[in-house]
Formats: sequence, C-alpha cells, structure tokens
Amino acid sequence: MDEKIMQSLVLENKEVLNVTGVEGVDNFNDETVVLITSKGRLTIKGENLSISKLNVDEGKLMVKGIINSMVFSEYEGQREKVSLVKKLFK
Repeated sequence: MDEKIMQSLVLENKEVLNVTGVEGVDNFNDETVVLITSKGRLTIKGENLSISKLNVDEGKLMVKGIINSMVFSEYEGQREKVSLVKKLFK
C-alpha cells in the first residue's frame, strides 16, 4: 500500500459518492459496495446502490443511490502480513 496516494471521498446530497484512491472492487450489490482502496477496505451501505463510473487505472469510482454509511477497515491480507512479521521477530 503506497502511503503517497491521496484519497478523497466526496458525498453529494447523500446520493452520489465520488472516491479516489480505488484499487479495486471486492464485491457489490444494490445494498453494499466493498472497495479496496489505498487506505484500506471501504464498505459503503445504502439503498439502490450502483457503480456508475469506475476507472481503476486512475483510481476513481462513482457510486449512485441512497448512501447511509461508509466504513473503513483493514484488508484481510494486512492482518496476515502483520501477524507473520510478528511471528518472525518473536
């Protein structure tokens, strides 16, 4: 994960979310969109969600619908790497 990559979240009227720093889409449906971003996993929850624009090369994504929450968490792979490093240095 490159710490120099800037990330922004711009929410307009709780209906349009523009995200930068997107590395990929983990999964999505009309109630949940899970993104892999430069700053961790981003879970977006709402109603009638759709991905209207996605450009992974530029790291940009637009989600439309009624957005109720956005939550960041670690990658699953990050936890494994940390625990492996801890095991090596014990």
